[in-house]
Amino acid sequence: MAKKSLLLALGLALAALIPAASAQTNQTDKVETKEQRDARMGWWREAKFGMFIHWGVYSVPAGYYHDKPVAGIGEWIMNRGKIPMSDYQAFAKDFNPVKFDADAWVKAAHDAGMKYMVITSKHHDGFAMFDTKVSPWGITHATPFGRDPLQELATACRKYGMKLGFYYSQAQDWNNGGAASGGKWDPAQQHDMDDYIDKIAVPQVREILSNYGEFPVVLWWDTPHDMNYDRAAKLYKTVQELKPGIIMNNRLGGGFKGDTETPEQFIPPQGYPGEDWETCMTMNNTWGFKRDDNNWKSSETLIRNLCDIASKGGNYLLNVGPTSEGLMPQASLDRLADVGKWMAVNGESVYGSGPTPFGAEAGQFSATEKDKKGKPKFIPAWQWRCTTKAGKIYLHIFEWPTNQFEMPAVKGKIAKAYLLADPKHKKLKFKQTEQGVSIKLPKQAPDAIASVVCLEYQ
Repeated sequence: MAKKSLLLALGLALAALIPAASAQTNQTDKVETKEQRDARMGWWREAKFGMFIHWGVYSVPAGYYHDKPVAGIGEWIMNRGKIPMSDYQAFAKDFNPVKFDADAWVKAAHDAGMKYMVITSKHHDGFAMFDTKVSPWGITHATPFGRDPLQELATACRKYGMKLGFYYSQAQDWNNGGAASGGKWDPAQQHDMDDYIDKIAVPQVREILSNYGEFPVVLWWDTPHDMNYDRAAKLYKTVQELKPGIIMNNRLGGGFKGDTETPEQFIPPQGYPGEDWETCMTMNNTWGFKRDDNNWKSSETLIRNLCDIASKGGNYLLNVGPTSEGLMPQASLDRLADVGKWMAVNGESVYGSGPTPFGAEAGQFSATEKDKKGKPKFIPAWQWRCTTKAGKIYLHIFEWPTNQFEMPAVKGKIAKAYLLADPKHKKLKFKQTEQGVSIKLPKQAPDAIASVVCLEYQ
């Protein structure tokens, strides 16, 4: 009893400390009804597939400092190489992306089946990729290029019906006095964090939210180092004042939850049930361009990742790191074209889709096929995925069965089955029982990477 009394007393003492913090946290995100949130998030949930673009002055050194490779991802070269501010800022004189073509970039994303783009307006090096009046450290002031690529992208996005969002590093800023992961390395970086928030971050966020018409529709924060409630609240208040309907991720800091979960470089085994989430992922190892990074994921991996993410109710934000000349690497363009060909046939199974009805856990996410003797044969979870829409189920089959495909039981009566790759939607034979659904498939897979079977309910 004495132990229980002590625990109770400790609990009451802790409870007395919690209300102030809880009240603060509860006020961080605006209150909206489910209907209001659904309307605001609607286009994003429908889109499913977007392009991330990491582009900045770090594409000039492209992973090298004094002709020596710097370990780590390309856009972190200043931090990882402990490059002094004066040396790093000198790279801007060589940043002249005269081959940049906003129309070509947006068309590549459009043709890949992407519905939105998110580009770095400012990464951790503090270099503004837009026409800022707040700091001379930006593309229109510090480089011979002198143009605002975000304006040009906004124009091209309107042409192709593409949504445009901006990434903004609100906390880390290695040249303007913000935070620095691992600590600062140059005396010139010493600066008051609150002064940086007030004089750089808040005014620049106001600029990127005010100068591009209806864009951005997404604001992508990152690495909230040293972001307490007050600092984050200043940025949040600015966003709500200028673009209250914008979608924000969960990386602002200070207790602000945001709208979307952001797993990075991995696909969560079960997704985030009941949450909006987006896996961001590179095509090779690095986000910003690094000249010796040729470890490219295959088109097969990218397409199957898209199927996997959609089957768990998420979005896929696939990264491209352009060069200092303003070109997307050819390896990226080739893979985007391959994904686009697949999406042109099978996009119906991705856009606006819901998650699998079978559960995302590997133990539940399995099916069987029958061998030539009619005996069940287990198909591992990684060999197929499933998405849903009202009245439809889509089976994304990676490894084509040798005979018929058998899947778990589904609610409702199936009316017909067909391949999305068949323009005439010729009916496939199937049998539905309380135990499951058996589908007779052609001997040859219509797609070597992922073939999609659509099941329609009556």
